[in-house]
Amino acid sequence: MDEKIYNIKKLIEKLENIRGRHTELVSFYIPAGSDLPSKMRQIADEISTASNIKSKTVRKNVTAALEKILQELKKYKKVPENGLIIFSGNISEEEGNPRYELWAIEPPEPLNVSLYRCDQTFILDPLKEMIENKKTYGLIVLDSKQADIGILKGKAIINLKEMDSIVPGKFRKGGQSAVRFQREREGLLRDFLKSVAQKAREIFSQYKIEGLLVGGPGPVKEEFANNFLPTELKKKLLGIKDIGYTGDYGLQELVQRSEDLLKEEEVMKEKRIVNEFLTKLAKGDNDVIYGEAETWQALENGMLGYLLISEDLPSETVNKFIEKAKEMGTHVELISRDTREGEQFFEMGGIAGYLRYT
Repeated sequence: MDEKIYNIKKLIEKLENIRGRHTELVSFYIPAGSDLPSKMRQIADEISTASNIKSKTVRKNVTAALEKILQELKKYKKVPENGLIIFSGNISEEEGNPRYELWAIEPPEPLNVSLYRCDQTFILDPLKEMIENKKTYGLIVLDSKQADIGILKGKAIINLKEMDSIVPGKFRKGGQSAVRFQREREGLLRDFLKSVAQKAREIFSQYKIEGLLVGGPGPVKEEFANNFLPTELKKKLLGIKDIGYTGDYGLQELVQRSEDLLKEEEVMKEKRIVNEFLTKLAKGDNDVIYGEAETWQALENGMLGYLLISEDLPSETVNKFIEKAKEMGTHVELISRDTREGEQFFEMGGIAGYLRYT
């Protein structure tokens, strides 16, 4: 994850927990390309309007929040290239003992939302949408017995639907003729594959998938992809992979086996980074270290060339390491817990790295 996205994500988590006693928390979204003087006049007008608020406490808190925004805007010569988002208000939990805070954020991409709102909570949805990984991929794993439909969203693999068939095994029972049994089995399999295709169309219509991956342990996957996949999904088909399982593990394996197709995706990058580190660690290579104390010492001494750190560690710890890494010219890679590898890395402490030399 990009450091800027990480910081915004953590700020959102903080702001989500803030509640105003009244509608006195101000959210101000300034789109890219806006005229700064006009936005300053807008806030000045809101300060004037706030003088009409009946409640003395609310009037005082709203006015103070707006004045902090106006002072913040005076620091800029023009609106930043991607726009500007400001949150301001009284965040004190004690009545009569106000504590006014302001957060100004330059968004990671051009902002096209213009918004001014006083509320009991900060308006965060437009900002959340900006930091979401926009790319989503469809996943289908199946054989004659089971099918699983899921998505790869960012680094998270999500199983959305599991379907079981009533297709019998390949061997008939009793005196049933082989031809009749095979005909009935093929009919049940076709019905099952049709239902999987229909459900996949229904599910994926709710997501703007970039592409589709299909996998399974036998020949059913090819028959499904070639003969039953809806046209609109067939156009998005990136590949068909031979895997050993269905279910959650099958979805995981499908993504793993599709590294050649998803090599630029964040999930594969993260998996490779962690796996390379774990492999070197298992071999006892001298150029890798892990643990907070050991890694910090190497970082302080200028010996760490590459820092791996879990984004789910306390923010104070993550920021401390990132700031020191910037100072020392050390590359930083933030690791999530959305993959099995990322979870394993977190459980072993979540801090590691490669030495510049040994």
